[in-house]
Amino acid sequence: MTTEVQPLQSISFDDFLDLLAVPKACEINKPIFKKMFLDASDGKKAIFDVADKKALKGDIDKIRWLYTLKPNTINIAPYKDQEREYPEIAILHIELAQSERLKRIAHFINRAIPYPLVMLFTCEASSAQNLALVLADKRINQADKEKWVIENSIHTRWITLTSVSSAEYEFFESLKISKLPFTNFFALYQALIERVVAVKCAEHSGIFSIEKAAASSQKTSSTARLDKLRELERLGALRSEISNKLKKEKQMGKQVELNTQIKQINDEIANIQGSL
Repeated sequence: MTTEVQPLQSISFDDFLDLLAVPKACEINKPIFKKMFLDASDGKKAIFDVADKKALKGDIDKIRWLYTLKPNTINIAPYKDQEREYPEIAILHIELAQSERLKRIAHFINRAIPYPLVMLFTCEASSAQNLALVLADKRINQADKEKWVIENSIHTRWITLTSVSSAEYEFFESLKISKLPFTNFFALYQALIERVVAVKCAEHSGIFSIEKAAASSQKTSSTARLDKLRELERLGALRSEISNKLKKEKQMGKQVELNTQIKQINDEIANIQGSL
């Protein structure tokens, strides 16, 4: 029995925004100028170091503040506890000239803007537009209540918009605002993280599934799956390291040993992928 191959879809970035269906009342659509980031500080010193400034100047073409979700623009309550404060959520579009320093750029933008952010990065490559979503949980720094700690940053891989897989398109559709919980902004943001985790799992399984995550562990669904994704990343790096050693190894006995280690790692990877 053959498996039917799902056709790839081609969409534009504007088509993607249409899928989000953010209410018009939330629209900002204003540029953010690079100088704002250069002037950013934590109250004592500038946030950006030399490498950050180089990435800001050389890698970023444009930044636009697309939307802000606030209680007065959408019927969602703010959230606050001892560790976190989610009064609103900002959605930014960052156009990159090159994609290599995505993580660094996402990190310094998160440090500079004190709100939970949904960052939509686009970058042209091989005459095609590519999209990556970046999210990061933020909590209050208990040593200094005016500062925040960025944790659990997560991003999708670069998705080529001219060849979107069925799993990736399901992911896009799942981001529609009306499909997300309206309990409060923290609940909405965690639902977004869960969807990014799900599409990262789909890179291994080929299937986009949020429901499967909910039954996978007594932990929160996104945390349980994220742990597995991080283990896959660790095992992949270890396999590459051993493969490099194998290429240089001359002794037959050692080659057999290294090949055995690689097979064991491949088995572990396959087991984890099967549980995603």
